[in-house]
Amino acid sequence: MPTILHPKYAPQQTALENLAVHFEQSGTLIVKGARNSIKTNELNNETVSIKFFKTPGFFKSIIYSWFRQSKAKRSFDYALYLQQHGILTPFPIGYIEERKALGLLGDSFYFCQHIDYDFTIRELIHDPLFPNRKVIIEQFTEFTFKMHEANINFLDHSPGNTLIKEVGDGRYYFYLIDLNRMRFEPMNILQRMDNFKKMWLSKTMLQTVAATYARLSGISESELWPILWQTSQDFKRKINKKKWLKRKLRK
Repeated sequence: MPTILHPKYAPQQTALENLAVHFEQSGTLIVKGARNSIKTNELNNETVSIKFFKTPGFFKSIIYSWFRQSKAKRSFDYALYLQQHGILTPFPIGYIEERKALGLLGDSFYFCQHIDYDFTIRELIHDPLFPNRKVIIEQFTEFTFKMHEANINFLDHSPGNTLIKEVGDGRYYFYLIDLNRMRFEPMNILQRMDNFKKMWLSKTMLQTVAATYARLSGISESELWPILWQTSQDFKRKINKKKWLKRKLRK
């Protein structure tokens, strides 16, 4: 299993490989998906998070082996890029790729430090009385603006993919996770506002986003708001239509 590690963790290669080998039998399950799972485990008295990517199907295995980087490798490389540009993400430890016959990709693992976070955007969406809700959305918008200024287009910018930690004095830290879908490109206003659509924010929260982004970018709120509102509404209609069709097909 080829193993690529941050230099800080190179002395612990054997221990990390053992965590991968015994992934199914040890650790604490955090997320169990059809193809990907996340666990925490102990690495020399430090808690680490391990994301497991199941062996892709034959044709995808060919693509990930010869034409495109694996999700584990992208997660690691993108985390390093985020760090270099001052965007918080759990510290990237490394990744492991299992290789099969003909060099085809098998199972793979991404390791990072575990973050004891307080909540995600999802909790704010479902609780209009969440403490400091407006302040958190303002700071989250600042975080996203900083990401856009670093030419980071996070394609999975959704409610569960930013971990939030309260650090006192009304300040919050934001950590990006689930990193394997990003593009690195200069972003125009349409792309920037479109990047908020998967957050599923209410109208009031979107108004806070528009006002804060306008202050940071120097672009008028009257120019940002129609784009932000339209892209968000289009996305919600699209998802709701899919849900409606699925319910119809089940009948």
